[in-house]
Amino acid sequence: MNPSSAACALGIDIGTSSSKGVLVDVADGTILTSAIVSHDVARPRTGWVEMDADVWWSEFAELSRRLLSEVPRVRIAAVGVSGMGPCVMLTDRDDRPVRPAILYGVDTRATETGERITAEFGEDEIVRIGGSRLTSQAAGPKIAWIAEEEPDAYARAQRLFMPASWLTRRLTGAYVLDHQSASQCSPLYDIESERWHEPWWERIAPGIERPELAWAGDVVGEVTPDASAETGIPVGTPVIAGTIDAWTEAVSVGAHRDGDLMLMYGTTMFLVATGDRTLRTPSMWTTAGAFPGSRNLAGGLATSGALTAWLRELTGADYPELLAEAAASPPGADGLLILPYLAGERTPILDPDARGMVAGLTLRHTRGDLYRAGLEATAFAVRHNVETMMAAGADIRRIVAVGGGVQGKLWLQIVSDVTGLGQEIPEITVGACYGAAFLAAAAVAPAGAQPRIDDWNPVVAVIEPHAVHARMYDDRYSLFRRLYVDSRDVAHALAARQRNEGTT
Repeated sequence: MNPSSAACALGIDIGTSSSKGVLVDVADGTILTSAIVSHDVARPRTGWVEMDADVWWSEFAELSRRLLSEVPRVRIAAVGVSGMGPCVMLTDRDDRPVRPAILYGVDTRATETGERITAEFGEDEIVRIGGSRLTSQAAGPKIAWIAEEEPDAYARAQRLFMPASWLTRRLTGAYVLDHQSASQCSPLYDIESERWHEPWWERIAPGIERPELAWAGDVVGEVTPDASAETGIPVGTPVIAGTIDAWTEAVSVGAHRDGDLMLMYGTTMFLVATGDRTLRTPSMWTTAGAFPGSRNLAGGLATSGALTAWLRELTGADYPELLAEAAASPPGADGLLILPYLAGERTPILDPDARGMVAGLTLRHTRGDLYRAGLEATAFAVRHNVETMMAAGADIRRIVAVGGGVQGKLWLQIVSDVTGLGQEIPEITVGACYGAAFLAAAAVAPAGAQPRIDDWNPVVAVIEPHAVHARMYDDRYSLFRRLYVDSRDVAHALAARQRNEGTT
């Protein structure tokens, strides 16, 4: 097919360290062109992670214009959006942000606010209604934090957005939030009735207009003339609601069916297990799924690719060098053990004051040993999450890997060796932007002609664990679990000093 005559779906995702876009042929899922724009987040204080929400729209417009210029005369059938989350971006009545957006679980500023809300409503009742305890991942306490700590900004606030819903607003004028994102606004969403819990909304977010709820793949509007002028997308093009990037990534590789677990290798690591039951466990996140009737048990590491990026910057080496040296280091990194909690940790320990640690370091160790130990640290953290999910009743029968880290087979092999679980690798691993494009294509497909993600993106490899490494990694995993517990008091004391001294 001549690309210039193809009907295409545009998918764009706003991530933590970059925004990515693809233009996809709706007939078979072929990527006609792709683009990426890098950005930074702000970390003004320890535990704070923010971003200027205007960047979300400017990068969307830039990517859209670039992609469309590379495939001239293409017909855009629909637009799919996606973004990191859950984030809290409040705007005034004219849709002007009242302050920088507060990002997802890596931002831990509202920890004490969440504890006060929990004391007021009761943890059991919060879990019964919303599915999850209030952790750094929950959006509700962050809204309350703004009201308490920045009352002037909150007094101007009228609407709540996340990256995907902000793009939808700018493209169509619709004020909507998808159910999956809403379910991470704990304790503002009722997981069983799939609607806003009005009494707690009025208590925690008074004066904020509740967005209309939709499912990720629902068409919620069409591109307006103003948006068309900025993006190059034709007026009237359908736009879906979209959702949080981890869930769109799961869609992109077909890991959104009962029994599936998606591992997203990115700046942070995300895990999403899908089923048809609402599973509740204190140390994980219970959410609505991307599709009606689906439920997820999810978890996330606060640092994953961020840890390897830190090691790269620290050593001054590039990734190919570090990977080659790490591959030469033996399993177990010659006796090194790292706690990867450089930004606190999300699930399952839910400890914003956890800190990183390198144990067993000697003068003989190399940067390759250190880098391998970093990869192994994330693998141990993945195993901790998977075991917690299974103990809660998750029926994990299939694991699919996705994200930028999938390009490095050493990392994948280490995760399989540590967990004892195989991982399927799909042909296309660009992630959430591809899933957003698929949802958009499916939303406008004729009845009976819905695309199948298995056809668009088949599995091309399976990483199987090496049984010979299992016993050694079992021993290291036991030490990993002990190291956190044994060093927790020291880490918390240091975290308190960091806050008091204003270090970042």
